[in-house]
Amino acid sequence: MTILWAIIAGLIIGLLAKLVVPGRNPIPLWATILIGIVGGLIGNGLASAFNVADTNGIDWIRHLLQIGVAAVLIAFVTPLWNRRRA
Repeated sequence: MTILWAIIAGLIIGLLAKLVVPGRNPIPLWATILIGIVGGLIGNGLASAFNVADTNGIDWIRHLLQIGVAAVLIAFVTPLWNRRRA
């Protein structure tokens, strides 16, 4: 069940990150999910390093870090994907 939740979280984080990055991002859905999962893991690590991973209520800072990392990864991967397809 943990793998299923990682895929769902990766999808949500990846899609939100695609909304943050300006321009057209033609990477496929499977890549968006993988980038979302990686962004979520790195964002969790950063939140733990900054001691903001576990707070009372919703962990907004942790979620913003996850989406931010995923957005940076999407901004990095999109030109590589475009170059591959050309």
